[in-house]
Amino acid sequence: MSKYANTELILTPENRVYHLNLKNEDIADNVILVGDQNRVEQISKYFDSIDFKTAHREFITHTGFFNGKRITVLSTGIGTDNIDIVMNELDAAVNINPVKRELNAKTRSLNVFRLGTSGALQEYIPVNGLVVSSYGLGLDGLLNFYEGCKAINEDEISEAFIKHMKWPAHLAYPYCVSANPMLINEFKESIYFKGITATAPGFYGPQGREIRLKTALPDLNNLLNTFSSNNFQIINFEMETSALYGLGKLLNHNCLTVCVIIANRMRKEFTTNYAESIKILIENSLNKISNIK
Repeated sequence: MSKYANTELILTPENRVYHLNLKNEDIADNVILVGDQNRVEQISKYFDSIDFKTAHREFITHTGFFNGKRITVLSTGIGTDNIDIVMNELDAAVNINPVKRELNAKTRSLNVFRLGTSGALQEYIPVNGLVVSSYGLGLDGLLNFYEGCKAINEDEISEAFIKHMKWPAHLAYPYCVSANPMLINEFKESIYFKGITATAPGFYGPQGREIRLKTALPDLNNLLNTFSSNNFQIINFEMETSALYGLGKLLNHNCLTVCVIIANRMRKEFTTNYAESIKILIENSLNKISNIK
């Protein structure tokens, strides 16, 4: 069995993965990812007990128990580049022997949930509505750097998107990956809006926002709003889901994104109480996650 070189699998002197500062026993089978560092404690305060905490750079981790289920909460920061670090290092921590630097004979599959904030791209989705991402549509290009990307891609959606958007050839191929069907089935109630989540590589121009700089795709949001494929619309914009779904599927982890809508981009509405929006997201999601077998 081949060993992973020091330059590829970077470990601390305590044999923890470098950026996350984690090892196998620190990580529960159910992992919640949040972008905001402060949201880790906003979630873990609901726990019955906490048995592990660590922090390194923007990556803060709390692991504990909620309703008898062990859960890890981890902050990722913003963007698919950080998701690249998080998913690769979570997998390495649970599936590679840090002393031998070899893949374990038996690997773990984690249930990984992103609980995030998002902007709606359909008028009918209200501020404080909850969105479950059936697909992650990556405008960021990250997954194109990995072997196996095409094998898991939803080609029908990607090709329809390229045609509808008149997608410029100089931009990254818009890859598309589906959510884990077992996890999405746990969020089947009618309060959850389901559809395609567009993952952007930035907050301003890549999401059609203009301050001083004009966007190169001035009709971006209207084109996203009118796209549909496989009976799904693009319902929201954010910056992490496509990489989460793609890397999760390639590494055999089960992934799902649930977002609270803090802005409706089509109606130009923004939440009037951000703290209440986050509370709605956390309280609706924690019970679901703790009930997963």
